[in-house]
Amino acid sequence: MLAARFARWRVPLGFACGAAALFLARPTPRSMAMGGAIAIVGEMLRIWAAGHLDKGREVTQSGPYRFTRHPLYAGSGIIAAGVAVASSSVYVAAIIGVYITLVVGSTVRHEEQNMRLRFGDEYDRYLRTPISANRRPFSLDRALRVNKEYEAIAGLIAAALVLAAKAALNAYQR
Repeated sequence: MLAARFARWRVPLGFACGAAALFLARPTPRSMAMGGAIAIVGEMLRIWAAGHLDKGREVTQSGPYRFTRHPLYAGSGIIAAGVAVASSSVYVAAIIGVYITLVVGSTVRHEEQNMRLRFGDEYDRYLRTPISANRRPFSLDRALRVNKEYEAIAGLIAAALVLAAKAALNAYQR
């Protein structure tokens, strides 16, 4: 199944697309500021989601899961949009658009199949009524330690540093 294949390869494909995006980027201080602000919003959504998620143990229905089924991927999409804006490159935007559409879209379908297999009717009820009174308190420890959101934060910081270095180099060469 194609969705399962993309799901397995999403991280290596993400690194390959990220490397290509950073190589092709032509950031400016203005694009960095605008894209950085967008990416920070995406990361905040990811942290909020990861602070509620008890992966594989329950159908999480609190925090941003009350409003959307896939807030981690939504956050990643917002981060990707921020990187596209920060890069100031149509080519980077195209790479990101293709990656998000194909890989993340397939991964979402694959994960939904797995959730349906694991949780059955509970997951189907969640899909029908996404707003729930079930509230799990937010936990920064769960977000960072258990769900390893520090990895996404580190990746975002690394990308920002590379883009900032390229922006500085571009400004110096003018």
